[in-house]
Amino acid sequence: MHQGIARFALNLAFLLLCGAAGPASLLAQVKVSREADQVAIRSVLEAQQAAWNRGDLAAFVVGYWQSPELTFSGSEGVERGYDGVLSRYRKSYPDRAAMGRLDFSDLEFRFLGNDAALVLGHWHLQRKTDELGGVFSLVWQRFGEGWKIIHDHTSLLKTRSAAVNSQ
Repeated sequence: MHQGIARFALNLAFLLLCGAAGPASLLAQVKVSREADQVAIRSVLEAQQAAWNRGDLAAFVVGYWQSPELTFSGSEGVERGYDGVLSRYRKSYPDRAAMGRLDFSDLEFRFLGNDAALVLGHWHLQRKTDELGGVFSLVWQRFGEGWKIIHDHTSLLKTRSAAVNSQ
């Protein structure tokens, strides 16, 4: 009887040891994977910011899914399709002066599965005549060629300088 209990205890200890190491190593792999995904998404955003700041809208929109199913929601409503989003940017920012200097900040990542993510953040646009800022929520999907924005919701908020100027 003691042999049976001893064997049971040994097997239980082995299973607990394997089980404890298994989930921990899986969690470590998931954390490393998510960090790599965050780096990949950040690099798309950094490329977009650099393209914007050199006045290159065509390079800026490379971060978006090139599909008629792409959506952009903003103060003027919903724009559908890659061509529609590019057209909207060209209409809203017709020249380098209108584009100003763009900065993204305060990024928050929430992964919605292996191939989808939600990224929240702030944007700030400094121009010679004014400054604008706001918040965005971007839905990302991983494709064979990498992470792409499949939905962008961008909102304008009153900036501190705009609020001071209105008083």
